[in-house]
Amino acid sequence: MRLLLLIFWFLPLPLLAQFEEGFLDLGLDTIHYLVSYPEGYAASGEKWPLVLFLHGGGESGNDLELVKKNGIPRHLAAGKQFPFITLMPQNKYPRGFWDLTALGHLLDNFEANHPVDANRIYLTGLSRGGLGAWMLAMQNPGRFAALVPVCGAVPASYDIWIPEDLPIWVHHGAEDDLIHPSESVRMIENLRSKGLNPKPKLTVYEGVGHGAWVPAYADDTLYTWMLAQRRQPK
Repeated sequence: MRLLLLIFWFLPLPLLAQFEEGFLDLGLDTIHYLVSYPEGYAASGEKWPLVLFLHGGGESGNDLELVKKNGIPRHLAAGKQFPFITLMPQNKYPRGFWDLTALGHLLDNFEANHPVDANRIYLTGLSRGGLGAWMLAMQNPGRFAALVPVCGAVPASYDIWIPEDLPIWVHHGAEDDLIHPSESVRMIENLRSKGLNPKPKLTVYEGVGHGAWVPAYADDTLYTWMLAQRRQPK
């Protein structure tokens, strides 16, 4: 029995991601967040790409552990390594939408105090965070290198606010009865009709309901595509 215990003790264990907690005092409000740094971050001395991830409604509140429930944070918590900084704020309002002004201040502050490659800042979110990602991209044209909304609601008439050179890849479940896939389909159709370059991408998962984030964030192709995008400074 003792020999078995010794063998178990020396077996390699899965590497679990280290999350750091932080907050930004906004005066009348505070936004709390998790951040995960890539392997080699501390010693590299280089600037890193950053992914701003916006969670869904079910992860809202005042418990940062909830943020790890779905999407990129879930994969990080399971030990997956990503070659980028992941910034994961929490929307504290369970029945409210993301505070876009607060997100802008958080991103400004984080970028000013960390070695972030300003031309490789990526924005993604799921469900309510997908809507937040759409809206944040609209309010900050020219800031993000790519946009990846996952099963997020979005008024198709808002297509006029989307930067025409923003790389976009939208994901939605074909059987989503909470946020109908037509929300994503109509927006992409509008954007494609405007001749956006690059052409916006749309993936609709057959047989998937309101959980498109499961196949979307499990696909390494998404991260390869995302990291290949660069913001073109004006």
